[in-house]
Order: sequence, then structure tokens, then C-alpha cells
Amino acid sequence: MSAILTNIIRTKNIEFCLRLSAVQCLVRQLSSTSSMNTKQWRLERGLPANRLTEGVLIDAPDYTYLDGRPTPLLQKQKKRMLRQQDYARQIIANISEIDFAKQRYFDNMKAAEEDRNNIINNRLKPKGKALLRKK
Repeated sequence: MSAILTNIIRTKNIEFCLRLSAVQCLVRQLSSTSSMNTKQWRLERGLPANRLTEGVLIDAPDYTYLDGRPTPLLQKQKKRMLRQQDYARQIIANISEIDFAKQRYFDNMKAAEEDRNNIINNRLKPKGKALLRKK
């Protein structure tokens, strides 16, 4: 009895797949896992979240010359290189701004402390007999 049901289910699946386009049939047959799980799995193993951003297939040239000449950069490689250089320039500019802000803050604090010490040192001082008694 179960063999008959299995055959009926199989024939209905085949008929259903024949009615659908090939892509829909394949999508129905494949299991779909969450892309977040895949990203998490890659990150846990120290791999980039997107496998198409770096690696041998992305960074290596498509071909090499036998005589050892360097191969020209691909269009995407050149674009990525320029983008990374721009990021480096921005990082250096931001770091120098942060260093300037830190130095300015410490200079302002030092100047405020010096002003405070000058005010304390220039207060009214006792004169006459009161000055002689203190010493």
C-alpha cells in the first residue's frame, strides 16, 4: 500500500514539475538556508562575509607572461586599488585631525592650569607687620 502511495506522490511531483518552468522546479527542489547563517559561518572561520570580495580568484591576475613581465591590472582590480588608496588617505587625514584635537586639548588644559597658577600667585599678599610675622 505504501509503495502505491509513494508512486502516486512521485508521479504528482513530476507532473507538478513539468507544469512549472525549469527554474521554479529547481527552486522547489533545493533547500534554502538563511544567508545570515552562511555569513556567520564564514565569519566564525575567519573568512570574509562575502566570498566575492577577496581571495585568489579575485586578487590574482587572469593570466601571466612566461617571461616574467607583470600583467596589467584588471579594471575591477584598478578600481578597488584606487578605492583603497582613497580610504587610506581619508584614514590618515582623520588620524591627523584627531592628533591635532588631542594636542589642542592638552595645550588648552595646560594654559588653563597656568592661568590658575598665575591667579593664585598674584593674589593680594600681606604687607607691613603681617608680612614680617609670617616669616
